[in-house]
Amino acid sequence: MIDQHSIFLLSSALVAVIGLIVLIAVFKLNAFITLFVTSLSLAVVTGMPVQSVIHSFEAGLGGILGHIAIVVALGTMLGKMMAESGGADRIAYTLIRLFGEKRVHWAMMVIGLVVGLPAFFEVGFVLLIPIAFTVARRTKTSLILVGLPMVAGLSVVFGLVPPHPAAALAVTIYKAEMGRTIFYALLVGLPTAVIAGPLYAKLIAPHIQLAEDNPMAAQFARHGAERRLPGFGITLFTILFPVVLMMTGSWADSLAAPGSVLNKAIHLIGNDDMALLVGVLLSFVTLGRMRGFSRETILQFSNESLAPTATITLLVGAGGGFGRILQDSGVSQAIVEVAMHSHVPLLLLAWLLAAMMRIATGSATVALTTAAGIVAPIALHTAGIRPELLVIATGAGSLIFSHVNDGGFWLVKEYFHMTVAQTLKTWSVVETIISVTALGLTAALSMMT
Repeated sequence: MIDQHSIFLLSSALVAVIGLIVLIAVFKLNAFITLFVTSLSLAVVTGMPVQSVIHSFEAGLGGILGHIAIVVALGTMLGKMMAESGGADRIAYTLIRLFGEKRVHWAMMVIGLVVGLPAFFEVGFVLLIPIAFTVARRTKTSLILVGLPMVAGLSVVFGLVPPHPAAALAVTIYKAEMGRTIFYALLVGLPTAVIAGPLYAKLIAPHIQLAEDNPMAAQFARHGAERRLPGFGITLFTILFPVVLMMTGSWADSLAAPGSVLNKAIHLIGNDDMALLVGVLLSFVTLGRMRGFSRETILQFSNESLAPTATITLLVGAGGGFGRILQDSGVSQAIVEVAMHSHVPLLLLAWLLAAMMRIATGSATVALTTAAGIVAPIALHTAGIRPELLVIATGAGSLIFSHVNDGGFWLVKEYFHMTVAQTLKTWSVVETIISVTALGLTAALSMMT
């Protein structure tokens, strides 16, 4: 029997989320202030100690910004160098030539899947968004049609496919076999990305009218006279070099003895922030000095790129603060209680628990690891369920319905220059399609294996 306090907590959280969406989307209130005030109101209503309310919000905001601020800043600098040097144009022209203008959204899905394999969603997003802007501009197509397949590809590999940290940790928790998990994840992930990416983008793009003036897209537009574009090889090398470093970092324990100096060095250089920093420094040479830009001009590009990122980082941080309030107020624990009282098959239970945690906290990583930790002891005493499929089902649940407490929601909203309502119709639906489709395919696999 679920106690009344848990029901009250869940009801309060639901009212808070709906209130946030209405206040921001309908009444057009400042998103940062609304997130802050709603978070504090929810904390008071649910009975959190007054002295810990502000600290909880600050901890959530700071925890998110500690990673996102660096990623957005460095990624935007790298994107600016790609734009000003013509590197983004070169990649866009190559993709258009290889796939054709009418199939370029398929190309963006593929590049999202490839770049997203070793990178966190936010890292892959800031690396690829300049290319999405350029492809949309050159083909005169909607950014929705070009960008949604890209984010779908990034999200699928982020939530379902090891070696991403959360998925890899779930492999360990469930005692699954890594190689088999990757194989099943790709079997599920590829058709899922197709449905949520190119197919849904084609369906929704005609119904979403974006504003012509996009401040972030303007940051990645080339200025001045046309010049000879850099080579495709050097441009691709520059954008993929951080990706290679991150992938190498994930293999550190296989490349060098754990705890050794070399092992620590590989882990350090493969860290997301370090890999992006190296990538930016490399771009200053390959897309800067080698293209004839002076040190003063490169400095100007770097400084110009940072100004528009302030709003994005604050909104992402505020979403993290709201998510932390939901956790500290007991809402997360109430979700666990509700899920454990539901008498459903184990595969569905793993998905359901991760989905509820995702909607409450906004973090796919927290949802995946928390749900895996709860379901794994039950799975040990349940026959007939492959642990590899439990990893995928849990990962699928952790991606469902990204909304205002998720940093990814605000990244997509601000870079695509959409309203909250438009972001819910596009990005949030894409995430939900990924979650539900992956669950269905995983359930089908469980009946075949």
